[in-house]
Amino acid sequence: MAWNSFLKNLFGDDNNSAVSTETEGGPRNENLSGAAFKKQLKEAEKAVLLDVRTSGEFAGGTIPGARNIDFFSPVFANTVQKLDKNATYFVFCRSGNRSGQACRLMHQMGFDVRNLSGGVGSFPA
Repeated sequence: MAWNSFLKNLFGDDNNSAVSTETEGGPRNENLSGAAFKKQLKEAEKAVLLDVRTSGEFAGGTIPGARNIDFFSPVFANTVQKLDKNATYFVFCRSGNRSGQACRLMHQMGFDVRNLSGGVGSFPA
C-alpha cells in the first residue's frame, strides 16, 4: 500500500495530476532552461545543487558543487525529507525527466525547487 501511495505522489493520479508551479508566497517548482538555471543558481541566497542520477552517472561527471541523491534509490524520499526546507534546490539528471519527477515530489513535500530542463547537457559551461 505504501508503494502505491508513493507512485501516486510521484506520478499523480486522476484526482491530482496537476502540480502548481507556484504557491503564493510559498515554495515554487519551475522548469528552467540551462541559462536560466545557472543564473538563478548563482543568484539564490541559499542554493543547493542536487544531481538525482545514479552514483555511476554522478561519478562519470557532474556540475561542480552538486550533491548526489539517486532518484531511483528506495530511500530517496526519506533522504530528501531530511533536507533543509529553507534552501532552494536546483535539481538535474541526464535528460530532465528524473529531475522533473524529483522536483514534483519535493515540491509536494514543501521544497522550493528548480528543474534543469533538458538535463545536465543543457547546463552552460
